[in-house]
Amino acid sequence: MMEKQRHEAILDILSDQNFARVTELSARLEASQATIRRDIVTLSKQNMLAKIRGGVQSLQNNSTLSRLKGATFSNNKEQFSTNKKRIADKAVELCEEGESIIINGGSTTFMMRYTLKDRQLNIMTNSFPLAYELNQNSNNRISLTGGELYKKQSIVLSAYENDASSYYRGSKMFMGALGVSEEGVMESDPLLIQAEQRLKKQAETLILLADSSKLGIKSGMTFCPLSEIDILITDKDADEKYLKVLEKHGVKIIIAD
Repeated sequence: MMEKQRHEAILDILSDQNFARVTELSARLEASQATIRRDIVTLSKQNMLAKIRGGVQSLQNNSTLSRLKGATFSNNKEQFSTNKKRIADKAVELCEEGESIIINGGSTTFMMRYTLKDRQLNIMTNSFPLAYELNQNSNNRISLTGGELYKKQSIVLSAYENDASSYYRGSKMFMGALGVSEEGVMESDPLLIQAEQRLKKQAETLILLADSSKLGIKSGMTFCPLSEIDILITDKDADEKYLKVLEKHGVKIIIAD
């Protein structure tokens, strides 16, 4: 990841949680702690964040914050890309030819495009780049949810209850998340949660795609409790203690290896 991308990613993370430790940023951005510290010094000199002991804190007047909270799509898809690709491939294996599915926007679900190009499915998505890729390079039938395009996240969201998704029915919904903890599936913004809840109502089975870095991560907003997840697809580095919590709530675990 280039320096500019790391800077954007650090500010995106702070827009979600206000504070982050150097160790956390190092793991999430796959950069050394020395590199992260240099980035923090640079951003602190530009008055983009506050440098504190052991980490960083957001500034209230940070002008880079979007009115829709959430990490920049271009940065997110760079993180843990190998694991995300394996998880996405495993997700597509669960789809049957001719099936109608729903794919929520996100960096991991975007990876499904590689194996979906060889399939013929009915797909509704709010991911603008996924819809474009599949429309150009596959025989899948693609439907987009209606609403406003949020450029930063490359996602289409509607503030209205009756958008195009209310007329669609999918056997499965695939989605990512900001994090997964004992409190449930975590998200970053109420508008995201509102849109995802509408999509969830139109699907029979909820399948969560979350690499191991997402397990145990909490935020101030919960999309749904663990009991509403049917399947979690994650990678081989997932902490066993978090998987056991999910299994206690009836979640089927699939390891993509």
